[in-house]
Amino acid sequence: MSSSGPGKLYLVATPIGNLGDITLRALETLRAVSWVLAEDTRRTRALLTHFEIKKTVLNFDAHASEASIAKYVERLALGEEAALVTDAGTPSVSDPGAELVSAAVSAGVQVIPIPGVSAVTAAIAVSGLSDGAFSFLGFPPRAGTKRAEFFARVLGSSEPVVLFEAPHRIARTLLDLAELAPARSAVLCRELTKLHEQVLRGTLGELAEKAENLRGEMTLVIDGAEPEAPAQAGPEELDAEIRTLLDAGETPRDIVNLLAQRRAGDRRELYRRVTELAREPVSSDS
Repeated sequence: MSSSGPGKLYLVATPIGNLGDITLRALETLRAVSWVLAEDTRRTRALLTHFEIKKTVLNFDAHASEASIAKYVERLALGEEAALVTDAGTPSVSDPGAELVSAAVSAGVQVIPIPGVSAVTAAIAVSGLSDGAFSFLGFPPRAGTKRAEFFARVLGSSEPVVLFEAPHRIARTLLDLAELAPARSAVLCRELTKLHEQVLRGTLGELAEKAENLRGEMTLVIDGAEPEAPAQAGPEELDAEIRTLLDAGETPRDIVNLLAQRRAGDRRELYRRVTELAREPVSSDS
């Protein structure tokens, strides 16, 4: 497929396991484009063959050179239309594609998402740990300072965090996390949408004990950190803050409302102390 102006690059999400999860729009797009860029050409050819789609499949993986990206973008800029797919899921989400998308956009090529199944959203949904915000951080670094900083970020997040991990590294990752926060709730999703799909729930410590012999694609959801209780001021500090607000002309009611927002405590006791200090005679230096 080609046009007189710049072409189009379709980012086509493919199944993460069960082939029945592919969308009708994804199939229509794969049939319509002139060629397909694939992270693994053998896996993509198998997918296309399953759905009786005959296309030219070209390699585009994480090691794609600037020259190959430029070559593909040149063809797109001249009016050709192509699809980018990864081994599973959505291209450029913890998978190759970001550099190609950026170069295509700069060349005036229209980039169109063809959404589909996602291990990230499937795992966060089945985890029951989030009803709104969450973070996705991809794969942990394998070693060193970056790995330690990564785990500190994960465990310091107030929102649930979703990670990917390779099957041969999941046991080590869970052990590292469990050493830092053994009681933190987590959900390990293994082989999502596949025949041996498994969802394991528990604390990081409990999951670390179960992960040694697990195999398959892994998606880990870690619950957010509990918010720390605000530090409470001592009686002298509290009195000093109240006197400062009284001297500034604030009413007792306004002071109670203001302090109640800053610190936990009994509003009635706070109001009692504010009114006591408000009745104290004003000191004189004369």
